[in-house]
Amino acid sequence: MRNLFGGGDSTNNPRGSDAGRVPRHSSGWKELMKYLGGQDSLRILDIGPTSSTNINYITSLGHSIYMANVVEEASKPEWLIPGEAGEAPSFDVDRFLESNLNFSGRMFDVVILWDTADYLPEALVAPVLSRIHQVLQPGGLMLAFFHQTASPDAVFCRYHLTDTDVVEMQRAGNYPLLNVYNNRKIENMLSEFSNYRFFLAKDSLREVIVTR
Repeated sequence: MRNLFGGGDSTNNPRGSDAGRVPRHSSGWKELMKYLGGQDSLRILDIGPTSSTNINYITSLGHSIYMANVVEEASKPEWLIPGEAGEAPSFDVDRFLESNLNFSGRMFDVVILWDTADYLPEALVAPVLSRIHQVLQPGGLMLAFFHQTASPDAVFCRYHLTDTDVVEMQRAGNYPLLNVYNNRKIENMLSEFSNYRFFLAKDSLREVIVTR
């Protein structure tokens, strides 16, 4: 599997650099941080561009962290299957999941999805969420962000955790925003999970804490 334990960086900036970081209040992270602080030896899956800040913070709490940057991987043409007789190419979903989200039987207590679903090809969104459901422990938590509008200012970011209710956003590539979901669509996408809770935000991101 690629990008485990901090492999693969999608920008030329040094990992952990403070250049271009923008602080953002996150009620979802505040909630999840309380959970992390009250538990021991959790397995965390961070689905986004590698952040040495996140690795250091999570391990300092006594937890282990795995990382997978599926947006960067999904943008590569190697996953496309050519269409026949002028048909559009299709996405090789099964091969993508096997290569990028195969955890060899590992289960996770927490998944941090960030806004990954908004930057994935639509064919991948439901399968990725289903795979997360498979590898998340019963009762485990997932933090996910979703864009509320297709703002032209939206940029793909690396999110850095802090020990406050702030996460720091740092541009991490030129990947286009592919999906914008309303609340009903998000609820449908999360139908496999047992519970979810939306948090209000003042910017263009919705935040959701999801329970397996």
